[in-house]
Amino acid sequence: MVEGVAAETGERFFAALVRSLCDALGVAGAWVTEYLPAKKRLRALAFWFDGEYVADYEYDVAGTPCEPVICGQELVHIPDRVIELFPGDPDLGPLNAVSYMGQRIADLDGTILGHLAVLDTKPLPEELRTRALFQVFAARAGAELRRLRAVAAVRDREEKLRCLFDSAMDGIVEFDPGLRITMVNPAAAKLFACDASEVGAQSLAGFLTPDSAQTLEKLMDLLSESGGAGSSWIPSGLTARTPSGREFPAEATLSRSVGKSGFRYTLILRNVNERLEAERRIAALRSETEALREEVRQLQGASEILGRSPAVRRVLEDVRQVAPTDSTVLILGETGTGKELVARAVHEAGPRRKRPFVTVNCAAIPANLIESELFGHEKGAFTGANRERKGRFVRADGGTLFLDEIGELSAELQSKLLRVLQEKQIEPVGSSRSRKVDVRILAATHRDLTRAVEAGTFREDLYYRLNVFPIRLPPLRERGDDVVLLAESFRERYASRIGRPIAPLDRAQKARLLAYDWPGNVRELQNVVERAVITSTDGRLNLDRALPEPAARPGRRTAAPVETAGAAESRVLTAAELAALERANIQRALEVSKGKVAGNGGAAELLGMKPSTLSSRIKALGLKR
Repeated sequence: MVEGVAAETGERFFAALVRSLCDALGVAGAWVTEYLPAKKRLRALAFWFDGEYVADYEYDVAGTPCEPVICGQELVHIPDRVIELFPGDPDLGPLNAVSYMGQRIADLDGTILGHLAVLDTKPLPEELRTRALFQVFAARAGAELRRLRAVAAVRDREEKLRCLFDSAMDGIVEFDPGLRITMVNPAAAKLFACDASEVGAQSLAGFLTPDSAQTLEKLMDLLSESGGAGSSWIPSGLTARTPSGREFPAEATLSRSVGKSGFRYTLILRNVNERLEAERRIAALRSETEALREEVRQLQGASEILGRSPAVRRVLEDVRQVAPTDSTVLILGETGTGKELVARAVHEAGPRRKRPFVTVNCAAIPANLIESELFGHEKGAFTGANRERKGRFVRADGGTLFLDEIGELSAELQSKLLRVLQEKQIEPVGSSRSRKVDVRILAATHRDLTRAVEAGTFREDLYYRLNVFPIRLPPLRERGDDVVLLAESFRERYASRIGRPIAPLDRAQKARLLAYDWPGNVRELQNVVERAVITSTDGRLNLDRALPEPAARPGRRTAAPVETAGAAESRVLTAAELAALERANIQRALEVSKGKVAGNGGAAELLGMKPSTLSSRIKALGLKR
């Protein structure tokens, strides 16, 4: 054995070992294996049989003479008739096996590493010399197998340490007591703005300012006084510099360790400039975020749903009822009635208020882009798709998606939207993968969707999927004195914005606003008041320039101005003028209610009057229902 394996290691050692074992015992074959516990198989590291090596030999343990060796018995010797004892072993017959001897190889902690075995085509008697010699070979095989395992473990650990060393974000510099650099990682080379090969063997003092080099040497002396390994944080940090002379502050930690070649030091550096710049950017972003939040709070406060009319109170009651649920809401109303404002109110009053509120104006996005906008797309999905993009559904995941002007969607998109609402899954453009989304849908339109369904331009199944809880917003002409309430709110906002004091609405101005039918609804009123503030003179709203002329609105009925602001200062209205104004207002209420006086939606409710009182006024003014 000594002659056969003395100069060999690793695989060559095992090859020499099994051949020498066969010669020593005079048997036909021998093999040394490693155990694969996950597969419960043995894989031969070397196998010598009948004068030649057997390559790639691997077999299941179950049903073979090796099974009792692996499962518990330290040594198994079957001197004869091994095939009869293990009839399920498929290899014994072809090898003409008669006898077998095997011994397990274990690690120091008892873990089974493998086994050594011999096989012969004749009986192998039980002799003390044979068993002792076999155990010597087994012990030598075990020692080499354990050595190889230990070497592999060391190499694996070194590889992991090298990966950690190379991938560390902080610069790591190893140097000797004379400050000569022995190793740097890529991050350190990047900090010093030079190649790692250029840093090696140089003095670390050349990469520090004189004061910092002196600080480092003092700290090295303090660590040396401890007599062993240790580490220390450098509170004041160090000032490092590149070969070009550029200096930068760095946080630093110094460690001292003991190796075979003596003491060595490790310096870990981090460029503080990057952290300070990051902190400045974070502070700027926080300030910007807070400013935006304040702006949003102001906008939300300025955009409250104002109104005391019965129609607005019904809307607010609908919002209160549906907001806590997860139901789909369809908001119906003319252009400018504040559909998005109501959608935000539903979101803010619901359980998803801390999650995103994402809006999509289906009428403002080109038809060929709306699908990508809603569902996103993969890189290369179409010309110009240079990168992956997340759609509005993904951005709203967990929150609310508001689909404004839903009636403008094409038939193809209506079909895809219906599928998303049913399956709660989206498929980005150019992708074959689906993604689940948890989104509450709020939709709005100024169109009559029931007529669109009848005309075949809007899917009936999508309409019923959206129309779970409809909220109808009244036009401004049906909200009575809310016109004045809103106008006063807009006056205060725009007067404050431009820093100009504007007097409250006088009686004549209120009458003019009430007499106009507001085809553009709240949005138009907002624009009119803003123009009136901008063009104001003498601290009063200039409605003469702000309100549209009757001829400018074909097909719309507007009341002629009762009195200009300037004239109102010089005289009061006559009884006839007031009666004319009252007549026009009641007539408008009767038109809106289609002649209905009392009850829900009747003219009396719109005007805030008792039905009996209104009936009397209608008769007195000679009006027809």
